Amino acid sequence: MVVSTGDLQLDSFEELAMPLFDHLYNFAHWLTQNRDEAEDLVQETYAKALKGFSSFQLASKGGALLSFLLFLVPLSSAASPEPEVISFRSGEITLQGTLYKPEGKGPFPAVLYNHGSAPGMLSKQAFEALGPVFARHGWVFFGPYRRGQGLSASAGRYIGDEIAEAKKGGMNAGAATMVRLLETDHLNDQLAALAWLRTQSLVSRDSIAVAGNSFGGIEAVLGAERGSYCAAVDSAGDAQSWEDAPEVQALMTRAVGNSRAPTFFFQAENEYVLSPSRTLSAAMKDAGKEFEIKNLPSVWRVHSRWAYFWLLRKFSLGC
Repeated sequence: MVVSTGDLQLDSFEELAMPLFDHLYNFAHWLTQNRDEAEDLVQETYAKALKGFSSFQLASKGGALLSFLLFLVPLSSAASPEPEVISFRSGEITLQGTLYKPEGKGPFPAVLYNHGSAPGMLSKQAFEALGPVFARHGWVFFGPYRRGQGLSASAGRYIGDEIAEAKKGGMNAGAATMVRLLETDHLNDQLAALAWLRTQSLVSRDSIAVAGNSFGGIEAVLGAERGSYCAAVDSAGDAQSWEDAPEVQALMTRAVGNSRAPTFFFQAENEYVLSPSRTLSAAMKDAGKEFEIKNLPSVWRVHSRWAYFWLLRKFSLGC
């Protein structure tokens, strides 16, 4: 189900084109014999189809037309862009992150991606999957590591350890610690990353979106309230602990009610619960804010590169 205040043409495109995705991907994989190249090829095909959607009838000839368009997209011969490791200050501490840049001088639109609660360097997998895709499509992708995780592990305690320690005093104590850390230290880290990003000449200062999954989805919502982003993406923010942490529910509901950024909520249908996206989108509707909500088939994962590319193309017009 889609609830949106956006362009009805985009909804129509989704309804007609989305069922063809598996067909196109299998075809592209046969052509390329490479999973990553196949995904990139399908992305470009959908971009071409969306651009010219008003000029043809996808309903009657959709499969054939998209297959034809797929042949018009040149196979990528360029290597994936390598990330640059950068350092930035958050108050008294120094944090690090990875930056993926498109070719050229810009300025380019940018996305600040908030990682989840995975310990150690596990969030690197998300950055490596998403960063090159955005860069190849003309976006700067910045993946800052918040204190206690990844390249910023030495800058503070790991949030998972702090919450686990607090839970020894009960679930309420754990939830209170989670709220405190996410809306203070970790939000400060995100906003510091945003401030650094806005100083970069290759970035269009007024065209920065925020995204994130799990704990990063919570951060994306909180950042959209405070950071003057042009768009926000919340992928399964707080889905795992939603029912046990009413304090987090209240925090996120307040944030989306105050947010000025169009927000896209999406979760996989086999998530822990679907309540977060439903509750938060309802709060935005009540507040008269621009939003969209989508539950993706369970075979899709929250790090779906195509989903992020598609939704940011949708919001890029407003950025």
